Amino acid sequence: MTEFKGRCHCGQTEWTVKLQDVGHILCHCDTCKQLGGGAYSLNQIIPQNDIKITKGSPKTYTYYGDSGKPVNCYYCPNCTTHVYHHQQVMGDKVVVRTVLLDGGKDFKPAAEIFGKAKMNWEPEVAQTFETLPPS
Repeated sequence: MTEFKGRCHCGQTEWTVKLQDVGHILCHCDTCKQLGGGAYSLNQIIPQNDIKITKGSPKTYTYYGDSGKPVNCYYCPNCTTHVYHHQQVMGDKVVVRTVLLDGGKDFKPAAEIFGKAKMNWEPEVAQTFETLPPS
């Protein structure tokens, strides 16, 4: 288990996360595209107890995922950088943005999820799942 520090764009919100495996999970879902303005987001799915907000107090936005259940997005109230998401369907797991972590730009792709929504021009860079990997 390795601990990393993260921060938002403006520096008002900071956190630490513990990662079992160092790498990015590329999410190609349409929501990640809309929230981030890109072809995918870079994430890890971790136990909720493995993220600690160390500075600031994120705001919450709620939408409904493919499961029909609520997804809470935690973001910096100043610059709106998305720190992590909690999908009710995932129990005590959260989705953290790995590119926001110190050293995150050096992480390698580990897997791709929601490949069904991938842009047709994107090459496969890791094992790709149509939605989520099997539990």
